[in-house]
Amino acid sequence: MTAKLDYRWHLRELMATRGMFSTTDLRPLLAERGIDLSPSQTYRLVVERPERLSLKTLMALLDILGCAMDELIEPVPAAGRRRQAAAGGDGPSGDDPGIGDFRPRRARIVRE
Repeated sequence: MTAKLDYRWHLRELMATRGMFSTTDLRPLLAERGIDLSPSQTYRLVVERPERLSLKTLMALLDILGCAMDELIEPVPAAGRRRQAAAGGDGPSGDDPGIGDFRPRRARIVRE
């Protein structure tokens, strides 16, 4: 019997390591490469794990982030189906690192 595979989507984490903390940072870069996504589509692409993805969009993301495909999409063995809590939905789970320590620093305003 063959092992079933799943994947982890690291777009949000890769964006954070490159100083892009908002989905609005990604949208114009995609548009430069001929990928026109609405704000909600861009948000879902970053925050959720895509089930279907255009190869042109994938190649544009790899170009923008300057990374290899295995950095963006990590193959993992499929775990048994877990029930998601009604309030949980498709949000970050315990094994999804999100942006972790790559948060922007809060600005300090000092009066002189």
